[in-house]
Amino acid sequence: MSKLKVVRHSEPNGTMYRDDFLNIDFGLIPTGGNQTAHAPTLIETNDGGMLCAWFAGSFEGSGDISVVVSKLDASSETWSTPVKVSQGEDRSEQNPAFFRATNDEIWLIYTSQVSRQEGKDNMQFTSIVMVQKSMDEGQTWTDAEVLFESEGTFSRQAIQVLSNGRWIFSTWLCEDAADGLTNDPTEFQISDDKGESWKAVRMPDSSGRVHANVIEVEAGHLIAFMRSRFADYIYRSESFDFGDTWTIPEATILPNNNSSISAIKLHSGEIALSYNLNSAPQASFGNIAWPGLRNPVAVSVSEDFGKTWPIGRIFEQAEGYFGTENKTNNAQYEYPTLYQDKNKRLHLVYAYKNRLCVKYVRFSLEDLYGTKRESIGLYNPTSGEGV
Repeated sequence: MSKLKVVRHSEPNGTMYRDDFLNIDFGLIPTGGNQTAHAPTLIETNDGGMLCAWFAGSFEGSGDISVVVSKLDASSETWSTPVKVSQGEDRSEQNPAFFRATNDEIWLIYTSQVSRQEGKDNMQFTSIVMVQKSMDEGQTWTDAEVLFESEGTFSRQAIQVLSNGRWIFSTWLCEDAADGLTNDPTEFQISDDKGESWKAVRMPDSSGRVHANVIEVEAGHLIAFMRSRFADYIYRSESFDFGDTWTIPEATILPNNNSSISAIKLHSGEIALSYNLNSAPQASFGNIAWPGLRNPVAVSVSEDFGKTWPIGRIFEQAEGYFGTENKTNNAQYEYPTLYQDKNKRLHLVYAYKNRLCVKYVRFSLEDLYGTKRESIGLYNPTSGEGV
């Protein structure tokens, strides 16, 4: 039984609360005085706490946008005031991701682009990828280093370590063109020597499908789930050779609204994916769409490597408006990141209420499934039997 105070709503004060109606623990992480909070990510620390990073400042793309980090103390159940970590000057530093390297260092990886300029807001084509490292579980960080120097490189998911020891890092390539977001293809950076050297592998016919989330479902068999610039569906691609080649991405049944997603492999073997449960009403493949419907926040589960999604739950309902004339009255709850810790608890963070702050939600598998897992009879796609 949780000892947290039971409430339904709170202020961004960092305090953890209990929502008995949704059966979750939650907290609104302090803003540190910044006007915007977006693209949060998570990692567990060795003392049982959690680190959360996001980008903060005045407005996305501006030179004062920086990556900040807050910690959830395991004993006090309180999030700390965020501390600025990234070090660029007059650069917009965005889309942080945590990675625990094989030497137990925590890497903080993020994009860094030239600040927006007069008459030109989108400077993503100038982005490079940076990294800072911590040897003390996020208390201090090394100076920033360039991880990938090719301009136009953008990222969102962390480096994944495959069963053969290979590292694979998902990126996409941004162009300086009127339709550059349409042309953004997915490209993987692959290292077989723990980051000493990298090779690039392009996903075929992947323009407009970005933010790839890579999951190794079996040895060498990878699935990538992607956001769609066309605001139609989440897309899926497969590799059967540890990421050396990929299939042409195909649409899943899950909607996408041209916003980020997060997919992980659960300890029990299923795939869980967090996303916004809507898409553009008249989406057209090949045409960029910004429907402005980044809500509600849902988590779905697949038992067959992402082909079907029979289990799911909404964790953020938004304000509840619907109908073509009324649905835009909902605030935006966007860029969810899903994480499972060593004790199998699930953690979810997302930009809350038009990027007012970051909301953190903690729940169990039973809270996601709505029942004890043993009673569901989940399907094992490898053996063809229930598990």
